[in-house]
Amino acid sequence: MGIDRSDDAGDPPAEQPDRSADRADAAPADHGKQPSRREQIEPRSREEAWTDLRGTVGLQERTEPAGPSEPGARSKTGEPSENGHQPKAEPSWEEKANESRWMWGEFKRRFPAEERPPVDRSKDPIGSWRAEGDRYLDPVKNQRIDAECDRIADREKERILPGLRAVESQDPQRHLVGFDHRLKSRDRIKEKVCDTLKEQSELSVDGAVSLVPDAIRFTFQYEDARYTRGVYADMARMREQGFQLKSTRNTWSDDQYKGINSQWIEPVSGQRFEVQFHTRISREAKELTHPAYERIRAVPKPDKFEQMVLEAFQKKVTAEVPIPPGATDIPDYPKRGTDAR
Repeated sequence: MGIDRSDDAGDPPAEQPDRSADRADAAPADHGKQPSRREQIEPRSREEAWTDLRGTVGLQERTEPAGPSEPGARSKTGEPSENGHQPKAEPSWEEKANESRWMWGEFKRRFPAEERPPVDRSKDPIGSWRAEGDRYLDPVKNQRIDAECDRIADREKERILPGLRAVESQDPQRHLVGFDHRLKSRDRIKEKVCDTLKEQSELSVDGAVSLVPDAIRFTFQYEDARYTRGVYADMARMREQGFQLKSTRNTWSDDQYKGINSQWIEPVSGQRFEVQFHTRISREAKELTHPAYERIRAVPKPDKFEQMVLEAFQKKVTAEVPIPPGATDIPDYPKRGTDAR
């Protein structure tokens, strides 16, 4: 299924409308026996449509020259065309990204996400919270998490943000990006807390909130040529600001997601936060594949065929991301196979 890249509030919205909210007074909708959207839109089997789609957008290697108007049209580098002229240069990232956006649009059109009935909150007490996947918080727990979210925002503003701004000011060649989305939404935090409490029922609500690794997230973006030395330099600068490194995960060699994710702790408050290190293209690829990632981890899970298609899409986009010199040599901390907790 690929790396768990964690969530990003700055990513494109998920494919489903917001299904997580505090109790609503409306009763559940009445659902008649109507054909699904997929049956109405796409009469072919999923396998047949995916085979056609792969052939259209060129997931398989082309054996004949493609017309200039076709998505993904390209020639093999170094092989002369029929008229003896050198082939055109490989498409730019922008062209490849546009091809992938078209492909994703076709996938959504032919296989829209299954419609699901709204979460039934009609019998829940006022002040409670419920979401898909049988996630539920009673009014007391819901209020405690809201209070903890307020404290997270205060810690970010008073202790973490000044340090990250100080780090950013030391190198004008790269910048923090996605800054307006550095705080995870309360609904997503509540979903993660519910999932954690199901697995570790002995935890308190506050303890479960403290384990959310990316309630606060920052992203540094670098030019390719400056990436590797920039990452090393900025990690050292963050230590100089007093932040404690908990872990790093280098996925530049992976086929579903490329970049480096790191976890840090602000020592006075104990607040965990995440810092990602990207190039422009790796960040854009992450945003482009985020809707597929959301559908892979949806509740309930997609079937095996859809998961295969979604992972193939992520792999196609990720394969187009240039790897900065030396990026794959930046080590994980702790090394993979050791306890990263």
